[in-house]
Amino acid sequence: MPRAGAVSAVVAGTVAALVLLLLLLVVLRLPWTGDLGMHAATVERLRHSLLHPGNPLVDADTPSPYYSPWTVVLGCVARVTGLSVFVVLRLGALVGLGLLVTGVWRYVRTLSARPAAPALALLGLVLLWGTARFDWSGFLGLGSLALTVSYPSVFALGLAFHFWAWLARAVRGEGAGWGIWAGLGVLWAVILLCHQFSGVVASLGALATVLAARCGRGVWMRLGAGVAVGVVVLWAWPYYDFFALFGAGDGLESVHRALYRDLAGRYWLVLLGVAALGMRWRRDRRDVLVLFFALGAVVFAAGGLSGHWSWGRVLPAALVPAQVAAALEVLEAGRRGVRAGWACALGAALVVGAWAQVGALGYVTGRGPLPGVVAAKYREPWGGYHWITRWVRYGDVVMARGRAARQIPAYGAYTVAPGYPDFFLGDEGERVEAVRVYFAEGTRGSVRRGIERGFGVRWVVDRGEALRGEAGLRVVARGGEGEVLYAVR
Repeated sequence: MPRAGAVSAVVAGTVAALVLLLLLLVVLRLPWTGDLGMHAATVERLRHSLLHPGNPLVDADTPSPYYSPWTVVLGCVARVTGLSVFVVLRLGALVGLGLLVTGVWRYVRTLSARPAAPALALLGLVLLWGTARFDWSGFLGLGSLALTVSYPSVFALGLAFHFWAWLARAVRGEGAGWGIWAGLGVLWAVILLCHQFSGVVASLGALATVLAARCGRGVWMRLGAGVAVGVVVLWAWPYYDFFALFGAGDGLESVHRALYRDLAGRYWLVLLGVAALGMRWRRDRRDVLVLFFALGAVVFAAGGLSGHWSWGRVLPAALVPAQVAAALEVLEAGRRGVRAGWACALGAALVVGAWAQVGALGYVTGRGPLPGVVAAKYREPWGGYHWITRWVRYGDVVMARGRAARQIPAYGAYTVAPGYPDFFLGDEGERVEAVRVYFAEGTRGSVRRGIERGFGVRWVVDRGEALRGEAGLRVVARGGEGEVLYAVR
């Protein structure tokens, strides 16, 4: 191995190891924001009832797409060990992070034999984004990973990289019999069941792999068999009807419109990867990363043009190949001078990307030890609701709204209305309206009592003193940020 290659492998490996160490330390803290409450509530319901967990957020017997193969495994772990749901989520985060790292290593190995390639690709995936902060489940930026490492999306993406690596070897005919293709079909279905949006990304990556391989008839027959096996697994999954999700788009669009905003600020560093894809396209018009990027970009653009904003979740299908291509071009660009130029450009882009996301250090240290310029990039995670658990028991119904409704179910209680859109909850609109009316200024006490009886409400959580003096409520405890826990008389 050339000396320059050895040095680049050591440098890239060292930096990647530091990033992974940061993420491991983040797992210990498990900062809370976004959807963590949903995933904790899902595991908690499965701990209590593996066969009939019901809705994870409200007291209703409905299916939920959050009951995936991965959360069922975590529910079994919680049930058998008796560990806290947050400890179980930490264990799940370690598994998900391990799958992601090993999956990237295996997939990149199908693209390049250079020793530095996997570490450089991992750095590209984590740091090569933009300078505007953007955290979202299913997106692999350092800030996103720090907040979502325990989510099923990270687990699903880790499986996706392994899936692409396995598929790439299968389409080359490397010992891929019918059993291998059946296994690929099962893995594809598991990814889709664990996180549907990451499953779409995995599917586009798989399609690019097959198209790039110029497969013969025998491979297409085995591929068809694998797809059929996967469809059977999706159909047979007992916790929810996967195919019913195709009718859920309208309820998700408003939530995802933000994915089409500030694209330049969030992703401009990825343009280096787009340039690298152009170089690969010149060398091979059916390059797998070029095809992968094109498929992702087309679907993302179609979502923006048609107003199907939830299609924006497919954007990693364009980002991942571009980020990987930027890393590989440093090693594969041809002449030494060209590779050196790419190395300088990628190094500068990674430094800029790291600085843009340096606030993630705060999820390990807290704000206090951070220098002022770094602390300005740090966003405080949410506080928890442990303070209500002295009174609120598993299965109690709590009237709450906003962030409280997204967090309280993690501790075993239900809320009146779900904190997230729920396609399978038939009376979701009625529940949302009941919460709005209950907290509306001027609502009569008799109306509030009727809502409490109708939904079996035992507790109310709200900020400020808007409900103070309400005849049917009694102050029980006060939490942070001015929140009050009321008992329904």
